[in-house]
Amino acid sequence: MQVDRGQPIKLIFTQGPSITVRLVVCIALSIGLMMMDHRQSHLVSLRAALSVVVYPIQLAVELPGSVVGWFRESLATRRELQEENVSLQTQLLMLKAQRQKLESLEIENIRLRELLDSSFEVGEKILVAELMSVNLDPFKHQIVINKGELDRIYPGQPLLDADGVMGQVVHVGPYTSTAVLITDTSHAIPVQVNRNGLRTIALGSGTINRLELPYLPNNSDIETGDLLITSGLGGRFPPGYPVAMVTDIQQDPGQAFARITATPKAKLDRSREVLLVWPGDIEAILAEDTGSGEQQANADMQVVPDGETGGDDNGETQADEAETEDTPDSEEESG
Repeated sequence: MQVDRGQPIKLIFTQGPSITVRLVVCIALSIGLMMMDHRQSHLVSLRAALSVVVYPIQLAVELPGSVVGWFRESLATRRELQEENVSLQTQLLMLKAQRQKLESLEIENIRLRELLDSSFEVGEKILVAELMSVNLDPFKHQIVINKGELDRIYPGQPLLDADGVMGQVVHVGPYTSTAVLITDTSHAIPVQVNRNGLRTIALGSGTINRLELPYLPNNSDIETGDLLITSGLGGRFPPGYPVAMVTDIQQDPGQAFARITATPKAKLDRSREVLLVWPGDIEAILAEDTGSGEQQANADMQVVPDGETGGDDNGETQADEAETEDTPDSEEESG
């Protein structure tokens, strides 16, 4: 069978509706289906069946986007958590520092309240001072406070804390003062037993928590636990301030005096604030010190150089001779 190559081949279904007709048919069919679904609801079951069939395809299509979003959210959340962790750690450190500061302020407030309460109990004029430094020499128990001559501090002024006597001022500068504690080996304070009024002297032992009472006989009425207070003798310390508590008594029949030790009531190694006390006769003490200073100054001003001494002596001798010559005449006149 021979094919004529000159004539074109006729294709099957080459003739059909045009595109416009097809579009109109599709539109009409869509409108019809929508009207049927809206008015009679015949396509509900078909829609449900189609949704079941299409759902896995929707999941497969959305799966890459969901995975990418989950990773992105995870990374962002991890970064936010790290930043939040750093911020919280910084806040924690700041709060710890503030808590430590508040704790120190609370302790200082407690100390100041104790000092305030003790100042009301004291009754005399008082002044609160702060410790600036402590003598590093282990054989000298001395401290430096931030009050001086401008605050009317004077040598020998009593020094207390909220619990008892600490010592007394030994050197006064314009802005600072040096005080010796009662436990210094060079310090002695007159005390008495609060229970019965027995008087004695408490000496510093060189140990920060011990005083010695070396001048009490073996038969003295003193017991462990007795409170020692200032007796007021000597005029330095006003009477009635707590000094120490008797802690040990050793009586040796071969010795004339008992060996008695006491523990200071004041917190000598822990107090940061101290009370400076002015006794009731402070004006007399200051006047006495001022008067002695003026007398010494006048005595120094009355010192005359050697060159002028002879002239003054001659003048005094001539005056004496004149008085001697006038004396007989006056006696004759009186006679």
